[in-house]
Amino acid sequence: MPSVMGLLEERELGARQRVESLREEADRVLAALRDAELAWERFVITRETLDEVLAPSGEPEAAESSGVERVTPRPAAGPVVAGSVVPAWREGLGLSALSADYQRIMTVLSDRERNSEDEALACKELTGVLGLDGTAAKREGVRSKANRLVARGWLVKDAKGRFRLAQGVRGGGS
Repeated sequence: MPSVMGLLEERELGARQRVESLREEADRVLAALRDAELAWERFVITRETLDEVLAPSGEPEAAESSGVERVTPRPAAGPVVAGSVVPAWREGLGLSALSADYQRIMTVLSDRERNSEDEALACKELTGVLGLDGTAAKREGVRSKANRLVARGWLVKDAKGRFRLAQGVRGGGS
């Protein structure tokens, strides 16, 4: 007869693997969506610029009434679940792939590295540098975000629990 704990651990492992698989899939889909939105935006800008250039001087409304529906690309809504999806870091991926809170953490650490300071920060220090109050809730929020960046390859965490940029990651994200 199998043990209850053994069965529970087996199911937990399966659930964790499923979550990781879905996160990776979500990262790929979000990256493809960002690329498609950028391409669409380039076409929209090109068309608008062409309309302006080809419009007779003094007749800006001619470009407006060209009969082409104006649709401005908008970024897709973020995930409905709490928290932000952090894509796995890869060469060429910029900080713009991260939400604002994650960008702030990355910027603080890259500034310290650029200024040749001891760039590794403990969570308590990082919370203070970010201008957040030192409550346990704020610290744990920052720790959670930093650990997510570690799991995705943006940061590394040393044995003392201090965070720094991963090798190859620069403030610009490339």
